[in-house]
Amino acid sequence: MSWNALRPTLLRLHFYAGILTGPFLLVAAVTGLLYTATPQIEAIVYRHELRVTPDGVPEMLSAQVAAAREAVPGGTLVSVTPAPGRTDSTRVVFEKPGLPENVTQTAFVNPYTGEVLGQERTFARWWMPVRAWVDGLHRHLNLGEPGRVYSEIAASWLWVEILGGLALWLTAPRARGRVRRILVPQGGPKGRKRTLSWHAVIGVWASAGLLGLSVTGMTWSVHAGASIGRIQSALTGPTPAISTTLPGPAGGKTSGTGSGPANDVGMDAVVASAHAAGLRGVMNVSPPSGDQGAYVVEENTRSWPERHDTVAVDPATGEITDRVDWADQPLVAKMTSWGIDAHMGLLFGPANQIVLALLALALIGMLLWGYRMWWLRRPTRTVGRALGRAPARGGWRRLPGRFLAPAALVTAVIGYYVPLFGLPLLCFLAVDLAAGSLRRRREIRTETTA
Repeated sequence: MSWNALRPTLLRLHFYAGILTGPFLLVAAVTGLLYTATPQIEAIVYRHELRVTPDGVPEMLSAQVAAAREAVPGGTLVSVTPAPGRTDSTRVVFEKPGLPENVTQTAFVNPYTGEVLGQERTFARWWMPVRAWVDGLHRHLNLGEPGRVYSEIAASWLWVEILGGLALWLTAPRARGRVRRILVPQGGPKGRKRTLSWHAVIGVWASAGLLGLSVTGMTWSVHAGASIGRIQSALTGPTPAISTTLPGPAGGKTSGTGSGPANDVGMDAVVASAHAAGLRGVMNVSPPSGDQGAYVVEENTRSWPERHDTVAVDPATGEITDRVDWADQPLVAKMTSWGIDAHMGLLFGPANQIVLALLALALIGMLLWGYRMWWLRRPTRTVGRALGRAPARGGWRRLPGRFLAPAALVTAVIGYYVPLFGLPLLCFLAVDLAAGSLRRRREIRTETTA
């Protein structure tokens, strides 16, 4: 089968997919661009709670937690993040009745004075309200679960548009054997050719990054994410999990404060044990859930190289009872974590954020150039028609059955595992059939009138 037989079908799919999924991709790109700046926005807006002036030796961690408890009456202690640096505050996270799902109340404590600097409602125990709002806007337009349909459609079709566009541009007759035309935007007078050149060349340069964003975006989506999780589990098996069950009696009754048994060695000793076990950097300390549970200390260093070692500590003795190291995680699980953290701009710090911002700007530009090309294709001498013409239909009829049959099977399998790829594809086909039907009726009316 020659490429010339496949090109018309791919061109029509690329056109319809761009027109119909473009609004979803544009919203995802704009909100993603805003998200790239949230670390700096947080640092400014919440500086009075996140930053402190070093002054001598920090107080005991247990004293800092006690001060936070007084500031958040009725809260149940969830975790504590000791100040990772000399200018950082300590975060003490509580659950409180009436808070939305996955939202906690966090008190920020000056480690040198024990003063509570303020409180914020935090998302996923860590994100401040500004970042949580922007993240919600990017993921689901702050509409909750129903709004996640938009972002999943964007992620499920971005890779299709990128790969299709690359195939069309790299095999175009004018592009074959001419590296400069492939990689350098065309100058000259304004018009469709120059717009196409900018649309395609920027797509070539941004393709690897946008494909990565598409894959990682699908990883935590509702429908495709569940399918990816099942495939990952089938390939690698369950990931290792820390055990908080103590090997023997915890010794003593619970203290009634959500911090373990009455003879608890305390968080300072627990953190010392974790340090002795090799944990460092940003750490989250979760108290025992009862008299038979252990403390859990987890590293949360999400910049490169990532560190996610976790230990369980006996609250009665301070001894390590279980350990799960990041090095023991399956490679697929590591790659998923790396991809997600890179998608969120965490893996390589400011450099990661800059790359994400450039990718968002590239996608916005490609979409606007794409719509401009559609506008430039509109008939200017035909009365009553304002929209640009679609590429010629019916190209699939020229494809041999030995290609169509496996292609349809592969598409059906992808559509099953990525439903928000499959359902829009059916919509494209319906639109295409409707357009063809209208055209035939118009031709019949014209012939009858003639």
